[in-house]
Amino acid sequence: MKTIDKQAIAEFLTNHITYLSLEEIEEIIEIPPPDISFSYAFPVYRLSKVEKKNPKEIAKNFEKNLLLPDFIEKIEADGPYLNFKIKPSFVLENVFKLKDDYGRIYEVLREKIGKSLKIVIEFPAPNSNKPLHFGHVRNMLIGSSMANLFRYKGHDVFEVNLRQDRGIHICKSMLAYKKWGNNQEPTKKPDHFVGDFYVKYSEMEKKDENLNKEAHALLRLWEAEDPETRAIWEKMNRWALEGFEETFKKLGITFDKEYSESEIYKKGKEIILENLEKGIFKKTEDGAVYADLKEDFGLPNKILLRRDGTSLYITQDIYLAFLKKQDFNYDRSLYVVASEQNLYFKQLFTVLEMIGFKEDKFHLSYGMISLPEGKMKSREGIIVDADDIIDEMIELAYKEVNKRYPNIKEEEKERRANLIGIGALKFFILKFNLKSDFVFDPKQSISFEGETGPYIQYCYARIESIISKSSENIDLDIEWDLLNHETEESLVKQLNYFPEIIDQTAQKYNIHLIPQYLLTLCQIFNSFYSVCPVISDNKQLERARLLLIKCVQMVIKIGLKILGIETLDKM
Repeated sequence: MKTIDKQAIAEFLTNHITYLSLEEIEEIIEIPPPDISFSYAFPVYRLSKVEKKNPKEIAKNFEKNLLLPDFIEKIEADGPYLNFKIKPSFVLENVFKLKDDYGRIYEVLREKIGKSLKIVIEFPAPNSNKPLHFGHVRNMLIGSSMANLFRYKGHDVFEVNLRQDRGIHICKSMLAYKKWGNNQEPTKKPDHFVGDFYVKYSEMEKKDENLNKEAHALLRLWEAEDPETRAIWEKMNRWALEGFEETFKKLGITFDKEYSESEIYKKGKEIILENLEKGIFKKTEDGAVYADLKEDFGLPNKILLRRDGTSLYITQDIYLAFLKKQDFNYDRSLYVVASEQNLYFKQLFTVLEMIGFKEDKFHLSYGMISLPEGKMKSREGIIVDADDIIDEMIELAYKEVNKRYPNIKEEEKERRANLIGIGALKFFILKFNLKSDFVFDPKQSISFEGETGPYIQYCYARIESIISKSSENIDLDIEWDLLNHETEESLVKQLNYFPEIIDQTAQKYNIHLIPQYLLTLCQIFNSFYSVCPVISDNKQLERARLLLIKCVQMVIKIGLKILGIETLDKM
């Protein structure tokens, strides 16, 4: 079964345009504006330079002389454009027969890479001295949805997390607990309990300038494996990780492997010192080890070990790159980290190249996310906890469900509220281009109207409701000519683009293309629904439209599943 896409059109045209390659023709082909009923357009300007003819004349000659392949319903010249309309039967047969596999195996990507890839995606790599914050939510949703996408495309995907459980920030929380914690057990969610001591340290440091020296002394004791220091660390680290697991579970986040910085940083130090001896790295006058990146690479120099011999983030990141390769023998390694660290990853990748580690690695960078003032409580007015956002979304969803369906059982209200609230959070965040900074508005995101997750979930449920009211079978034995309304043609056209959208998303890491596609699909469906009744006295028309909306529903489910969002048969 062949996907009908730009490549299929290009393959057809190569038989008639011998002086351009398949790739060149495919690059020229466009997707026309929504108000054009055709699926693809081929502007012929470039041909006129070779053929020395007017573009309109070239397009008209093609229209007259091209024999239609079996998947094309119509070819029409429109000025300098040659427009192609794909047969609805080809599109809907693909969707209906392939079901969950529609868009999964896409020939172009397979030809370009030649095989399935082993892909490691590392996220969210939190510090274990405070709760996961709202920035981690965007990080986790990007990492998890990209993993879902690559897995859907048939690649072997490994989701890994780095627990950043050592270093000066962790020691600051430990020092505050040691001084003011009175050896107490957590009185709240354990990672929040640990985070309170990090805040306590920040408050007390303003009053006592010696605290910073004490924290660094504690770090040296930790690296020297002082028993008392390690005992405090093990206890607080356990609390933090237990809290993280609760938050991961709320968002459906799982990992194939979790690494701990505390277990790998020494190996990083060994690699750095070995390369210092080889002359690849250098020492500053005060004894810190650094990579000289200015002259050859145009980057700021990077400290790899402090002058007292203690480690930094890059210390373990160097070894972790080797370790992930050893563990998974990957073809590609993705790091999901905010754009604040763009320079850091340029330095890290350059340092790795300097010591001979030349594997395919990519920093999947993303912008900042913030909240409208006063919408949510925050820690010191700066950091917003992930748990607060998640709980607020579920609470808002519950109020909406209770308002709309007050008589359903409490258990069902809670189930729907959880799926709608988490779905709203995921969709709203993932619909933005990764490079964009944006403001997250919880109330806006939970709306059943507008560019939201509940809007897409409601569209799915509405289709389910229509189908359940009909007694007709849904199959491919329909009268195809009946699907001739402009909104029906628009739906078929949009369905046809889905595999290309999936492929483009996978190649360019633009996960926002999927929610944007789903919004367009559902908007077209609602336009269709307002003018084209499905349940009808004309049973042939009813069966044709049932097939159409079933295919829409199937594609919605695939797209939402990649985003980590569940569907509901009833909202």
